[in-house]
Amino acid sequence: MNRQQFGSVWDAIEDTPEEAENMKLRSSLMMKLTDYIERSGMNQAQAAKLFGVTQPRISDLMRGKINLFGLDALVNMLAAAGLHIELRVLEFDEAA
Repeated sequence: MNRQQFGSVWDAIEDTPEEAENMKLRSSLMMKLTDYIERSGMNQAQAAKLFGVTQPRISDLMRGKINLFGLDALVNMLAAAGLHIELRVLEFDEAA
């Protein structure tokens, strides 16, 4: 049996490197938002008001429903929370 090794779970389950990178970014942003909500002690209704979305949308976020969130929506929510996003772009060789 030939065992493949992957840099992340997304590399293993997505069909293309492009899809895997997109999922990695979305996952990271979702975790930051979830952490922010939990650390601030906000309930879902308060977070929804702050982020300019509905409470069910926050519920989806907290439940990790990554397929329901695009990068634009996540960036907008982070910015609404007053969080700053920095981006680094690396060659694939450097990312490993």
